Amino acid sequence: MRAADDASKDQGWNRRYHTLRFWLIRWGAFFCGLAMMALGIAMMVRSGWGLAPWDVLHMGLAIQSSLTVGIWLQSVGIVMVIIAGIIDKKMPGPGAILNMLLVGWFVDRYLEQSWLIVPSLWWEKAFLMVGGFLLIAVGNGLYIAPRLGAGPRDGVVMAINKRWKYSISRVRMMMEVSVLLVGWLLGGTVFIGTVIFSIFIGPFMQVSIGFWEKMIAQWLRRGGSDEGFHKRKIRAYYHDGFGDKARG
Repeated sequence: MRAADDASKDQGWNRRYHTLRFWLIRWGAFFCGLAMMALGIAMMVRSGWGLAPWDVLHMGLAIQSSLTVGIWLQSVGIVMVIIAGIIDKKMPGPGAILNMLLVGWFVDRYLEQSWLIVPSLWWEKAFLMVGGFLLIAVGNGLYIAPRLGAGPRDGVVMAINKRWKYSISRVRMMMEVSVLLVGWLLGGTVFIGTVIFSIFIGPFMQVSIGFWEKMIAQWLRRGGSDEGFHKRKIRAYYHDGFGDKARG
């Protein structure tokens, strides 16, 4: 029964025929998610109370060079996309490329804004840290829910899991511990925010992804253009991606 429900939810994601509204909603959610996630990263940088493991690395590299956090985020992303492509033996999807390019750009633009100040009071730092964490969790769910491609770092984890069958949790843990250590040695900020992020980001992202998947499906259903998305009915003579009739 559960397998049948999962199959029903996945119907239509890869079909050839979708309306313009279908794609606008998916890509709109994707870009909003990236912008939201980048704002969360910038807020945690400004808080000074610790960063996500990968962002500790990006900040450490920025401290040791003349490049910004955003540029290092992009540069590390390029390396990860190449590694994922070599392991998986295929070209990265558009979602991975846009994630790699835009998140770093957004982070630098946010850090340039005068309203995102460096806080002096402890409660201001706590607000930026907690708010940044929540925005990262919500933004991650919003960009992942449309299923337009995993980010560069997630792509490496998935490629290793697919090729060598190592568990995703183990690969992710080893990668994040490694980059956290390197970033800390380079001078990246490790504090309470790093601990909170490492412990709670998984559960928060799971809730966020589930919420946004349901919301996107509802938005599509309102216009009647969501055929094949989640639990939708399939018209007779609706063709799948290989040119065969899906039913009828």
